[in-house]
Amino acid sequence: MNFDPSGGYRWLDAYIMASVVQLATLRFCGKFLDRRIDPCGRQYDQMTQAARSGKENIIEGSERASTSKETEMKLTDVARASLGELRGDYETWLLRHGRVPWKVSSPEAKEVFSLRLDRPDYSKDEVAHDCCAHILAQYRKLGRWLDSEDSFVCANAQLILISRTINMLGSLLKAQGERFAQTGGFREQLTATRVATRATQQNAPECPECGKPMHKRRAKAGPTPGREFWGCTAYPDCRGIREIQPPA
Repeated sequence: MNFDPSGGYRWLDAYIMASVVQLATLRFCGKFLDRRIDPCGRQYDQMTQAARSGKENIIEGSERASTSKETEMKLTDVARASLGELRGDYETWLLRHGRVPWKVSSPEAKEVFSLRLDRPDYSKDEVAHDCCAHILAQYRKLGRWLDSEDSFVCANAQLILISRTINMLGSLLKAQGERFAQTGGFREQLTATRVATRATQQNAPECPECGKPMHKRRAKAGPTPGREFWGCTAYPDCRGIREIQPPA
């Protein structure tokens, strides 16, 4: 069994962008959600928590990569869903003030879309320090919009950044799915190893379809329910079977 690397989230563009989105959301909520607009503070809590979830689930998914690819994928999807919720909050902010988001073809939107993240350049012994400095540097590149005194400018810029982050997470999720299909994580490998070991202990034959070890299974239906037979350990990807020969 092999442990895949985990904890590499600091090098992900999706993590850097999600961090910028979170910082900008904290600034937006602190500046524009006063008691007149948000008397109970519920919108502040919902928006800041959605922004936090978008970033923190990227971290947790990355940290779980070595043990379970399935969990990594689920957490990445949660991050994407949280940012989708946050995007809805910014759209609602514009709508409640009689505004609509910038058109993709507008000069303002094109300018924000055109900005690209710098490549991370972290020293081996100062990764946390260098990563935080990198995040702040990327935020400053967008500060013209994110620090604007006009809430509609901030909201529109955030809509673009959130959409970009969601697209990044979609690509990341696709790559994670491909890796999962190839090897799985430690938990999935452990299950496969356990099944293979059990098959060896049973003196199981090899599958006639794929050559992997087989294990005893019991028919649940058909003309002879309860009948034992050899089934491939790679089921359901492989459906090879062998009959169990009665003792001579």
